[in-house]
Amino acid sequence: MLTIGFPAAAFATNCYVIAAAAGEECVVVDPGIGVEDRVRDVLREHRLRPAAVLLTHGHLDHVYAVTPVCDGRTAAYIHTDDRYRLVDPLATIEPGMLAMMEQQFGQRAVWREPEDVVELAGNQSLDLAGLPLRVLHAPGHTEGSVMFALPDVPEGVTGAQVTSTVLSGDVLFAGSIGRTDLPGGDARAMQASLRDVVLPLPDATLVLPGHGPATTMDRERGTNPYLQGLGA
Repeated sequence: MLTIGFPAAAFATNCYVIAAAAGEECVVVDPGIGVEDRVRDVLREHRLRPAAVLLTHGHLDHVYAVTPVCDGRTAAYIHTDDRYRLVDPLATIEPGMLAMMEQQFGQRAVWREPEDVVELAGNQSLDLAGLPLRVLHAPGHTEGSVMFALPDVPEGVTGAQVTSTVLSGDVLFAGSIGRTDLPGGDARAMQASLRDVVLPLPDATLVLPGHGPATTMDRERGTNPYLQGLGA
């Protein structure tokens, strides 16, 4: 499985481009702020054609480039409960934070809703770009936060004792979890998601998070303080 990950220009949001192999269709996951050129370069270098843009949730730092990356030809996929966030995610940013972001990039932030949006449901199975994906609804960071599970691992991953992959968005990080104090966040829902959705994942799962380095479920089960004492 060809997997290219890189951080966005702001908030270090991880964007991923995933395909069965070079020269095939691909999915783009969480195109954040300023990733358009990098995504274009990856597509050109590996001769990839986007089949879908997958969003783990609707926060601005994960969706800002969704419309230019879709380019009117590719659908954006997001859970039903976060669909409303694509109407205008700029409206949820504090004015001071927005001004700082605009100053950093030297231009006014603008938003245009994607033309084609597909709403996802929990436990839904998808077959996109030849990739069998399963949608795992894991609310808590936002109402519609999801993880995308794949029964394969990136090419070149060796010696890590992993046999499958989950794109965890802002549900699970290496050593931490996503915030629950933002609008739409819910600490109790996050606890339930960690217990009922995250902990049942096999130890041999490679975790590709929305921020920070990759990890494994084996490592997180043993060391992540937010998973301790939850039970399976």
